[in-house]
Amino acid sequence: MSFLTIGHRGVMGVEPENTLRSFVRAEQSGMDAIELDLHLSKDGALVVMHDAEVDRTTDGTGPIADKTLAELRELDAGLGERIPVFEEVLDAVRAPLQAEIKDVAAARALAEVMHRRDVVGRVEVSSFHDEAVAEIARLVPGVRTVLIADHWGPDIVERALAVGADALALNIRRLTLQTAERTRAAGLRLIAWVVNTPQHLRLVRALELDGATTDYPDIRRTGRFTA
Repeated sequence: MSFLTIGHRGVMGVEPENTLRSFVRAEQSGMDAIELDLHLSKDGALVVMHDAEVDRTTDGTGPIADKTLAELRELDAGLGERIPVFEEVLDAVRAPLQAEIKDVAAARALAEVMHRRDVVGRVEVSSFHDEAVAEIARLVPGVRTVLIADHWGPDIVERALAVGADALALNIRRLTLQTAERTRAAGLRLIAWVVNTPQHLRLVRALELDGATTDYPDIRRTGRFTA
């Protein structure tokens, strides 16, 4: 498989993160895949947002889980954008998606959408939580999965294998040659996040990684970044 450039929450370095505007910009910029985050609203909608609370990225306050989809729709997510639901992203862009789920409940909701929309081949599912990765793999046979880690121990490769993950997505600031070699030896793909500087891009290339998640579309065109 060739090297993949993955747009982080769309291209959050230049557009409001996790909005349809950001996802469309990522696709227009030629990103190979688009990463997004999923939470459940109070009434069970699969909404696209990174944080558990709406405070940082909208003009509202409070937990997503305490708000209905209708209440979430009233918020401004940046430049007049509204918080999208996952199905809208599927319709807005054609690029492959990497959907990050926060818990087992989100895994179940995502599995239902993936089956209903027949997008198993288009959507890769990632999570920091081993149990969520295992659950989506159980519910959606054949789905590609990614275990994400910020801090990790020597058992990270074994953890990924135990839950049936196809890849690891690891923080570029802590990634070492030893971890990269162990990941490759286990037959897993290795993605680095978040790659936003020339130095990190050089490290990605030196370690011969399979992909990089970035906030900026320039990685696809020139390898130059705006920090």
